[in-house]
Amino acid sequence: MSWKMKYASAFLSAVLLVLITMLVAGCGQEKEKYPAKATVNSLAPDITLTDIQGQRWRLADLRGKLVFINFWATWCPPCQEELPSMEALHRGMDRGRFQMLTILSNDNPELARMLAGKMGLTFPILTDPEARAAKQFGITGVPETFIIDSQGILREKIIGPRNWNSQAAWQMLAKYLPPSADAAAHSKTTR
Repeated sequence: MSWKMKYASAFLSAVLLVLITMLVAGCGQEKEKYPAKATVNSLAPDITLTDIQGQRWRLADLRGKLVFINFWATWCPPCQEELPSMEALHRGMDRGRFQMLTILSNDNPELARMLAGKMGLTFPILTDPEARAAKQFGITGVPETFIIDSQGILREKIIGPRNWNSQAAWQMLAKYLPPSADAAAHSKTTR
């Protein structure tokens, strides 16, 4: 084997070793960047996102409330079909005990702003430009909805559209609603 062949072989081996090292190191960093996907009956990921009005929302700051998170997109017909029932739910729930957050997935915030105006949507629409929240929640498509109790525990994962203003939806959510201030005060006085 000539010295040129030996040199080329050693060089290629060194390059291959560097690439493998970078790949392995990169995989470890990815796990830190995107922790394990959310699972039902475990603590929900603590995400922080900004809505289309510029307000920052941090999930941990909403402890004490039932949180409804819906991933959606303007280009998704089933998502658009469930938006009116979500708006009715949002308007009908006690804001002291319930918070609806919707997260725009792989979409243009300006299109969401226009659609919200056209449909009269008043719930917060958050943006997830790098899909970090989508990865942390492990969404497989849109729409997907996550119900998080007042302790921050993910209680329900619903894949696909629903009528959120139905009796079944209200009953499911009622299971996780924290007690109202009036009910808590009444409970203390009757002990």
